[in-house]
Amino acid sequence: MLIVDAHVHIWAKSTPNPGHRPVPVLTGDQLLAEMDIAGVDAAVIQPPSWDPTSNEVAVEAAKKYPKRYAVLGWFALDKPENRALVARWKERPGMLGLRFAFLLPHQVNWPIDGTIDWLWPAAEQAGVPVALGAANFLPKVGEIAERHPGLKLIVDHLGMPARLKDDKAFENLPKLLALAKHKNIAVKATGAAGYSSGDYPFRNVHPRLKAVYDAFGPERMFWGTDITRMTCTWRQCITMFTEELSFLSPADKELIMGKALCRWLAWNLAG
Repeated sequence: MLIVDAHVHIWAKSTPNPGHRPVPVLTGDQLLAEMDIAGVDAAVIQPPSWDPTSNEVAVEAAKKYPKRYAVLGWFALDKPENRALVARWKERPGMLGLRFAFLLPHQVNWPIDGTIDWLWPAAEQAGVPVALGAANFLPKVGEIAERHPGLKLIVDHLGMPARLKDDKAFENLPKLLALAKHKNIAVKATGAAGYSSGDYPFRNVHPRLKAVYDAFGPERMFWGTDITRMTCTWRQCITMFTEELSFLSPADKELIMGKALCRWLAWNLAG
């Protein structure tokens, strides 16, 4: 079975956001060693905003290990001169799309106040998938998807806010499930273990994952970890899906654990 993590970070400088591994540097080689131990075949790097050089760090890792790493990169959305980047974005080595988290206070309203309305048609025309930290604007994602049916969108982390646990963590679930009717929206089931205050296999998360599976299906549900934020092992993040979710068939697991993500991003790992 191909195991592809939909969401990892590496960085070369600065202090990570709270909750992430508190180290000043985490290289692609270091993370690859952890992947080999856990049995992760490949991973999609989301360059973190805390390191201004993170796009370059990710691209270098993907150049070095093209069958192990791909990238969903970012740029400053509030600089008009950057708008031209979208058309040629995927020409960079390993760059398969974009990802924006809107973590800083001045960015929070951008998806809903019109600031980045230019992005959606530009990405649609260029064939660039866009992943979003959308916990604060899930209904807006549906509007974007309906307006731009040729744009592939990915909702990060099950559409849930970070650092919440148990029932509180999943208050957004109805809003996420409502997006399933849009066939151009997929979901990263990333960080799932981190939404439980319990121990492995984090059984109180399983019904929520079942609801996402029922709504989106295995073609639009992507396993992953955000491993530098997890308190359990990478191997446990894998087996939580491959061994503990009884509602998944072998074919479902093949898709969710890697094949569906690669198809969505046009990442040919078989060639």
